[in-house]
Amino acid sequence: MKKLLIAALIAGSMGSIAVPMTASADVIVVRTAPPAPRHESVPHARKGYVWAPGYWNWNGRRYVWQKGHYERVRAGYYYSEPRWVDRGGRWEFNRGEWRRGDRDGDGVPNRHDDRPNDPRRH
Repeated sequence: MKKLLIAALIAGSMGSIAVPMTASADVIVVRTAPPAPRHESVPHARKGYVWAPGYWNWNGRRYVWQKGHYERVRAGYYYSEPRWVDRGGRWEFNRGEWRRGDRDGDGVPNRHDDRPNDPRRH
């Protein structure tokens, strides 16, 4: 009985361990390649927004298409699109996210921007 009680206490404490939510916690790895991306008609540009294209999401059993949508622009950040990457036969999914590094707010990362400090450029 004592062993059972100790095992229950240990199991209960293991379930309460907090895991920090980081970008790496959102990575999905699948053994089958995703289907080819679907063609989407991109709507007209909206000032203050960036288009996030559609992608194949994994629901635990199969791929499901997620439609593209607009994301509100965040000052000083650029949007990195969701993407599947082949890592030696295992497909790793990196969710779309906002990353630091867009000083002029045009949506282009500074390392790829010809004029990264021009706030009037859009």
